[in-house]
Amino acid sequence: MPAEEPRTASRYAMIRQVLRDAIVNGTANPGLVLLEAPLAELFGTSRVPVRKALNLLHDEGLIVRFDGRGYLVNPDAGDVEPLRVALTHAHLGLDTHAEPVDTRSLGERLYDEIGAALSTCIAFGHYRLDEQSAADHYGVSRAVVREALMRLRDRGLVEKEPYSQWLAGPLTAREVTEDYELRACLEPEALKQTAPHLSRDTLDAMLARVIAAQQNPHCTLADVERIEEDLHHHCLAGLNNRKIALLIRQGQSPMIISRIFHSQLGLGPDEAMLAEHRLILELLLHGAYDAAALNLREHLNRARVRMLQRLKVLSVLPEQEVPGYLTRLS
Repeated sequence: MPAEEPRTASRYAMIRQVLRDAIVNGTANPGLVLLEAPLAELFGTSRVPVRKALNLLHDEGLIVRFDGRGYLVNPDAGDVEPLRVALTHAHLGLDTHAEPVDTRSLGERLYDEIGAALSTCIAFGHYRLDEQSAADHYGVSRAVVREALMRLRDRGLVEKEPYSQWLAGPLTAREVTEDYELRACLEPEALKQTAPHLSRDTLDAMLARVIAAQQNPHCTLADVERIEEDLHHHCLAGLNNRKIALLIRQGQSPMIISRIFHSQLGLGPDEAMLAEHRLILELLLHGAYDAAALNLREHLNRARVRMLQRLKVLSVLPEQEVPGYLTRLS
């Protein structure tokens, strides 16, 4: 079997070096709040190497604990106010068009590949995923496949059954409805908590992406998914309640329908979705947090209707070809 590289040791060392350079060079502003989960996502890795990198930087005196979650950038041990923003490559002085360092384990790389395979099929039926077949397909150990599947379970794409069976789908009208009802309850309240900590620069960048998509009917699927991530993930990234954050993330699987819709029918971004995102971001920029939360709830209710309509269209499309490790059950 191929070696599982890069190892955790090299991952945390690279993450530590990137963060250290940003702090010492002054790119990472004093007071910037560093949290494990956003950093893990930024570097495309798990929290374990991020946690070790942060511990080393703390031991070195470059970051400090404070009365809140995470660490504060404070190399001069001064009196700084917490700066809570959705972390981007720019905060660390990194190229926004490239991965800062390839820190991903094989399991994390497979997370993307298996996730993409599941995204093309669960709207069409109920599938069983065989660990050993997936390991043979990708030329890795079962442990690597299991690592990827555990992360996909957190996203709500697969579930673990007795006797080591992994099941995925079907993404039914009931599933879509329940997911959107859950999100309509949780996301607006989460936004009220996180909105005051979002920087104007971050919101301006998000709004610029929406406006660019409105002006370009041929924008890519990646552009559309980035816009969805901006509002439904990055704007909520500072939520303190981890259980609520996990429930919100697990309820976002219906967005897979948009991915299939875009790839199969070649349709551009949904104009109504873009208009709703734009309004919410503009309200956030004006500090109208309650109004933004109310419009987010309305946006999710409208999105539920649109997704159910799209699900009906998908039901008449031909099924997608899937890897051999997936077996359709119904």
